[in-house]
Amino acid sequence: MLLVAPVNHTGAVGVLAPTVVAVGEAPAHVQADPVGGPSTPIDALQGIALLDRLDSMPRGDVRLFLDTHPDAVRGLLASPPSASAVAAWWDSAPASGRGILRSLAPQLVGNLEGVPYRVRDLANRDVLAAAEREIDARLTGVVGRAEREELAARRHMLGEVRRALTAGEGRRLIGLDVTGEGRAVVAVGDISNADYVTYLVPGMFFGVDAQIEAWTATAQDLVDEQKRRLAAAGEEATVAAVAWIGYTTPSLVNVASMELAREGRDALTASLQGLRAERGDRQPHLAVLAHSYGSTAALLSLEEHDVSVDALAVVGSPGSPARHASELHVTGGNVWVGAAEWDPIPASGVFGSQPASRAYGARLFSVAPGIDPATGQRLGGAVTHNDYFAPGSMSLRNLALIAIGQGGDVIGPDHARGDFARALTRIR
Repeated sequence: MLLVAPVNHTGAVGVLAPTVVAVGEAPAHVQADPVGGPSTPIDALQGIALLDRLDSMPRGDVRLFLDTHPDAVRGLLASPPSASAVAAWWDSAPASGRGILRSLAPQLVGNLEGVPYRVRDLANRDVLAAAEREIDARLTGVVGRAEREELAARRHMLGEVRRALTAGEGRRLIGLDVTGEGRAVVAVGDISNADYVTYLVPGMFFGVDAQIEAWTATAQDLVDEQKRRLAAAGEEATVAAVAWIGYTTPSLVNVASMELAREGRDALTASLQGLRAERGDRQPHLAVLAHSYGSTAALLSLEEHDVSVDALAVVGSPGSPARHASELHVTGGNVWVGAAEWDPIPASGVFGSQPASRAYGARLFSVAPGIDPATGQRLGGAVTHNDYFAPGSMSLRNLALIAIGQGGDVIGPDHARGDFARALTRIR
C-alpha cells in the first residue's frame, strides 16, 4: 500500500497559496494513502491517488478542478506522499499529464519531493516569474502605503532569489515559497548526478531576503574548494552543494525555543529523503554542514528520523538532546565539530548536549588561522560565531574536505592559537 506522511513544515508553496503550509514528510507519523477507483469522486482522493487521477485528466478538467478546489494543492503539499512514492508515480505518469500539472500547478511540481530536480527547477522558476509579474502589476496600480511597502519588500525578496540563480552557472531552484518571509533552496552543480552532494543548513537570522544570495555564494565557494581538493588528489569526481533555507530561522526573540528547530528537522528530513528518492540506485556521498541553530535542526533530523548521511559537520552548535555522536544516523560515526575561540554558543549546551566536548565523541577540526600543508596557502581563522564559512579560511578548507570524504587531510585543533581553547575550558 502506498503511504502518505504528514509533516509540520518546510514552507515550500507556490504563488497561489495565501498561507505558508508544510511540504515534506515526517517519517515518525505515517498514514495510509487511500486508493480510489475510477468511480471515486476526485475530491475524495488524497496523495498518490489524487496525483494519478490528475495526470490522466484532460487539461481543461485539471484547470477546472484546481480552480474549484483551491485547497487541493495546499493539501498535497501539507501532507505529501513519501518521496519514494512520488518518484515512482512520476516515472509511471504519462508525459502529457506531467506537462499539464507542471504548467497548471507549478507550485506543486516544484516543491514535491521525489519529482526530478530539473523539472522542479523549471516549475519554481515559473512560480518566481509569475510572482514577480503579479507584484509589478499591483505596484503600478493604486495601493495604500502599507500595502505598497509590503509588496516592495516581497518584490525585493524575489529579486534576491533571482540574483542567487543568475550569479553563477549551473544553478537550480529546487524549492521555493514566495509568501511571507519565503523559503528558497538553490542547488549549485548537478545535484542529480554529482558524486558528492553537500547540504548547507543555516542558523539564526538567515532569511531569504537577506541571505539567499550570500548563502548560495557560500555554496559556490564550497564547490570550488572541493573541486580543487579533488583535482589535487587526482580524483575524477563531481560535486554539488545545496544552499538550503528551507525553514524559518529564529531571531533573538525565539532562538531559545526548539520549535523552529523541529520544523527545520522535518523540512531537512524531507529534503534529504527527496535526494535519496531522486538518485535511486546512484546514491552520492551525502554530507550536511550545519551552523548554529541549524545544527540543532540537523542533529534532530539525524537522531529522530529515518534518514542518514555519510558525513556531518557542525559549527557554532548549541547542541541537541542527543548525548553522543553514536546516536546520530551518520555512516561510520563520521561526525565533526568546529568552534571558534570567541564563540560562546558551543559551550552553552542550551539544547542539551555540547558537541564540542570530547565526551560527545565527535572529531574536532581547526577553525584557527594557519598554513595549508598541501598548498602552503595562508588561511584565515574564524574568531566569532559567524566566521566559519569565510572564503580562504581554515574552517572552509576543513569543511570542504569533510564533505568529500577526505577526513584524513583535515587539520585538527590548534590549541596554541586558541582553537577550541575557550569553548573547551567552559565545557570542562
